[in-house]
Amino acid sequence: MTFDQLKDKAHSLPRKPGVYIMQDKQSNVIYVGKAKALKNRVSQYFQDSAAHTEKTRAMVSQIDHFDVIIADSEFEALVLENALIKRHQPRYNILLKDDKGYPYIRLCVQEEYPRFSLVNRPAQDGARYFGPYGSRGSTQAIIEALRTALRLPACGKKFPRDIGKERPCLNYHMGQCDGYCRGAELKSLHDEAMEQAISLLEGRYKDVIAQLAEQMEQAAQQLRFEQAAALRDRLRAIELLGKRQKVVAGSLADTDVAGWFRGAGKSCFVVLHYMDGELAAKDMELFEQALEEDEGETVSALVRQFYAGRAILPRQILLPCELPDQPLVERMLSQQVGRRVELLTPQRGAKMDLIRLANQNAAEEVERVTTREERHSKLLQTLGRLLALEQTPRRMESYDISNTGGSDIVASMVVYVDGRPLKRDYRHFKLRDMDGPDDYAAMEQVLTRRFQRWLDGDEKFADRPDLLLIDGGLEHVRVARRVLEGEGLDIPAYGMVKDDRHRTRALIHPDGREIGIQAVPALFALIGQIQEETHRFAIEYHRRLRGRHMKGSVLDKIPGVGEKRREQLLKHFKSVKAIKGASMEQLAAVVPKNTAKAVYEYFQNERKL
Repeated sequence: MTFDQLKDKAHSLPRKPGVYIMQDKQSNVIYVGKAKALKNRVSQYFQDSAAHTEKTRAMVSQIDHFDVIIADSEFEALVLENALIKRHQPRYNILLKDDKGYPYIRLCVQEEYPRFSLVNRPAQDGARYFGPYGSRGSTQAIIEALRTALRLPACGKKFPRDIGKERPCLNYHMGQCDGYCRGAELKSLHDEAMEQAISLLEGRYKDVIAQLAEQMEQAAQQLRFEQAAALRDRLRAIELLGKRQKVVAGSLADTDVAGWFRGAGKSCFVVLHYMDGELAAKDMELFEQALEEDEGETVSALVRQFYAGRAILPRQILLPCELPDQPLVERMLSQQVGRRVELLTPQRGAKMDLIRLANQNAAEEVERVTTREERHSKLLQTLGRLLALEQTPRRMESYDISNTGGSDIVASMVVYVDGRPLKRDYRHFKLRDMDGPDDYAAMEQVLTRRFQRWLDGDEKFADRPDLLLIDGGLEHVRVARRVLEGEGLDIPAYGMVKDDRHRTRALIHPDGREIGIQAVPALFALIGQIQEETHRFAIEYHRRLRGRHMKGSVLDKIPGVGEKRREQLLKHFKSVKAIKGASMEQLAAVVPKNTAKAVYEYFQNERKL
């Protein structure tokens, strides 16, 4: 759609609440927003762009068409917007980390002796899930703390299969496990400990304490002093666990405090978790750019994403500013957990002091990272001066070739931006039409393909590098220079030359000049890291491809089975062993009858030998 058509469509929308979904030419969702009145809100995007932020102008320039969903109320629009942002992860919305950054604790309740494990996201598999939590490290610490406090198994034994097969392991003798492997009669004790663990994860910390205290008193009154002592130790362990806030971090907190800081180059969102007035844990999210949106809208988006999907929420959340949709967000979170979750924006007093502390934490995180960025910036400036570049090389791309005897020749492209790896831009190349190992021809093909994709407007290769680093010597970098000149590109390229200890000792210009880097230790370390990362990325891909071919090598011996048929068979049967055991009819359901017959007869003859 043209700009005028988009504008006309926006003016034709009703003045009703709803959600609008902006899409580009490939129908990728690039932005999702909510509106009290769709016509008024969406029309603003197609008015005078001078009033827009730079980010909004960039987003509008990418809009090819948009859809709207009319909602019954502003609240319904808010909930729908949240769900669509989570599903599509639009590039122009403010986004927290994906689910990989917020793991869950999984408990397979169908098992007779269930155990806790760490997973990236819940599944519809009948198991119980707790979380999400702040990081994989803190989540694993939760699991370990539960095991220690409740003396649950941490060994590799599988129950009830291994009960009574071996003597109890060292954990039992050290008092870190109740030794359920000693006999099935201990099953009830294990069930009780698991129920207590679940109670802790659900936030019923005081219930567990009261239960253990009552059991300890009963044991003491009945003169079962050994059992009373064991219960006392468990009680103390759980009390200590609670005081140090090692269990469930923010999920058991009764008060969360959100902080926000927008710096000149970066921004940070912080959540401090408090329980019984004590600081329990901290979660934070750094943004690599200063967000241009209004502070209230930014914090609203972050709060909604941060708490979305959590089974347990604090009773109150203190905010650094008023949210434009605060009553709606409060209602959404309250409905999520079935009780009231209060959102407060304090202006004075002790609660305001907590907000100041959270904001200070956010500011210090930005300052800390900015200082590190500044160090990287100075290092890159030094590199630019050493190489006599016209500008500081912010984006550097490094290339390496990997092959073994001419099979599966591959290449890697590794990207560093501002001195740090940008893994989302890493690329693999599988070389085409190569008769044998030829690093120079391989490098020429890879660089030609990379820059042809860029010239063709391929989004996967959209960014132009400031510097190319080629793993190899003079001839390698001369190949790179020839490709760049052929494409009419003026991008500096240097080879990375190694010493006899396989360390990068210098950079080499296409004219043969070597630029030493060992005099600058930080630069020496950075270039060495880039070269090793490029080599690792290439080798990793090469091994993966070689493993696939080795897996299918038996099938390659069968007449009539080419690469396509081999892949079809392996995809369906999963293994060569399964293909060997398949009937003629099963094989014919996957590949043509003549191929199925050849495979079947090959393995039948193999059995007769």
